[in-house]
Amino acid sequence: MECFHREKGDITLKRLREPLCILLLVFFLQSCAGWVKNRDYHPFDAAKLDKLTVGKSTVAEVTDMLGAPSTIVKLSNGNAYIYRRSLSKGTGLWLLILIFGNYEKRYDQVVIFFDKKNIMTHYGVTLDAHKAAYGLP
Repeated sequence: MECFHREKGDITLKRLREPLCILLLVFFLQSCAGWVKNRDYHPFDAAKLDKLTVGKSTVAEVTDMLGAPSTIVKLSNGNAYIYRRSLSKGTGLWLLILIFGNYEKRYDQVVIFFDKKNIMTHYGVTLDAHKAAYGLP
């Protein structure tokens, strides 16, 4: 009958090998990536913007076409109606304890100026929301 003598450290290492491998596997599998885009973005309708006529369009016509403005600014010679819509895109990458992220928000904006009689005097349009991009820093 042979007797095998094992070292105490050898048994401890074998016992810990499997749980340690599982722990490392779980740790590495917890890395993740994500992409986010807001779902409430609605671009301005170009056909509706083309119907705006300086010296002719009224507040009532504009609000019928575009809805309620985001902001109304009171001016000394009338009002300015500001319509703003935004598009946000974000990305994130989580690798163990290192996190990379990027968030970008761009706006489409229409500013319409009215005189004291609520007739449109002029307007400006900036359409940059489509330039929002996904990406890492």
